[in-house]
Amino acid sequence: MDGEVPWQFDPNPADLPDDIAPPDGFVSEEQLALFEAELDADLDDASGEAGDAGPVDWRTLTAAEAKAQWRALDAFVYWLRTRYGLPPTVVPPLWHRHPELVEELSALHTHRLECYAPGSSGSGPIAWHADFADARERLREWVATSGTRLDRDRPTRATAWPGEPPAPPAEEQPITNRQADFTAFVTADLDARRATRARKARQARATPQRRSA
Repeated sequence: MDGEVPWQFDPNPADLPDDIAPPDGFVSEEQLALFEAELDADLDDASGEAGDAGPVDWRTLTAAEAKAQWRALDAFVYWLRTRYGLPPTVVPPLWHRHPELVEELSALHTHRLECYAPGSSGSGPIAWHADFADARERLREWVATSGTRLDRDRPTRATAWPGEPPAPPAEEQPITNRQADFTAFVTADLDARRATRARKARQARATPQRRSA
């Protein structure tokens, strides 16, 4: 997304369509399966191709694809933290604002879809749990590095290399409503993806086509 996806921004909560927000209360195995089936259907509509549980490249998703992926990932993360009793030192409330956590949790999600898919090997679930143990250690490290907590959050800060402008200060913000923040973040993310796609389309139309020799 050429650095234009708003991984960090000051929240200004807005209403998000109902099909983005996860259901209230505990997400069961059956509800999670339903979300994942709907993800396939949403991606079918977005791409015209069969949906699958392949890797998710968040940098290249269209707004329609990202909408489906955010919805499914949020449901998965809610299920994961409640199913396994994960503390905020592993999965914090504002995980969606930290790209390193999004990438890890998204990979964990698609890996589970593959390991638990019908017809998969019977050893798939134990393999997923072994990888889940490794993923939890990485999550702990990234959460500790970023400093995000249960009740306060600050953006993940990238160190500026020599010759680059200094990184802006990472100020802590209180977390008062996790779902409202997720709503605002996803809304801005989708808007940024649409704007980037429109800009690239304008650039493509303005660029003269080279004639083949």
